[in-house]
Amino acid sequence: MDLQRIVEETWNELADERGSGNPARYIPALALVDPRKFGIALATREGEVFCAGDADEQFSIQSISKVFALALALERHGPGLWEAVGREPSGDPFNSIVQLEREKGIPRNPFINSGAIVTTDRFVDDRTPEQAVGDLMSRLRRMGRDESINFDEDVARSESETGSRNRSLAYFLADFGRLMNPVEDVLSVYFRQCALAMSCRQLAESSLFLPFDGTDPVTGQEMCSPSRSRRINALMLLCGHYDNSGQFAFEVGVPGKSGVGGGILASVPGRASIAVWSPGLNRAGTSMLGAKALSSIALKTGWSVFSGRPPQI
Repeated sequence: MDLQRIVEETWNELADERGSGNPARYIPALALVDPRKFGIALATREGEVFCAGDADEQFSIQSISKVFALALALERHGPGLWEAVGREPSGDPFNSIVQLEREKGIPRNPFINSGAIVTTDRFVDDRTPEQAVGDLMSRLRRMGRDESINFDEDVARSESETGSRNRSLAYFLADFGRLMNPVEDVLSVYFRQCALAMSCRQLAESSLFLPFDGTDPVTGQEMCSPSRSRRINALMLLCGHYDNSGQFAFEVGVPGKSGVGGGILASVPGRASIAVWSPGLNRAGTSMLGAKALSSIALKTGWSVFSGRPPQI
């Protein structure tokens, strides 16, 4: 397949819809982003990256970072992590307190905010927040082969200043005895984690371990074991877009994780990782144009995990 042609064709077909959806204005730093930005990057096992549009402009990946934090938390705690966080779709908003109270402080999955706070807590483990953030940055730079990957200080500050709901969730978790570290230490890492700034190209390259059993096929670097990689992909498919996950699976058909910065990371098992970015969101907080782009690429390539078509590359 001519993947560069498919990526460019998809971008051109949707270019007139740039600016559709509603950017996440509840985080002031995100409200300032140009809503007409639109980028696509597709990375393959051979190390090729096919791009279109604003694929090299960094944006705040927000909740997409939860995928990386989950991989690192599993590395430190293994299956014991699942004693503190579930593996089921929530059916509730990503920042719901009601579900947490109803189920005695055990979040439904690691991708809703309460579950991600628990995951971040386990990733921090017995280290200082600075050590934990340093480890995350080091891993991402190594996996993405790019030392420029960093977090956006303005977004992190904005996250902290407007993070009352997340603080409520964290103190609720602490009250149930679900956190191992002080609340503010955990949130210090969580807010910076969500403020990671990456381009579509960097995100696609850093995530190649997901479709290839936990190991970057270009460098041979392992991020996690094959079994954990498969479990992370399963959770992305079932829970990666909050209460929009079923619709995403229906329309796109590959594991994915969205962020309210407008990015979506998609993992196509055995084929490629794809990152898209368009700041306008649907009601569930998933990039409206990004989801359309991924649906189009999945249709053109036959890469849906539910497709009966044979592999093309």
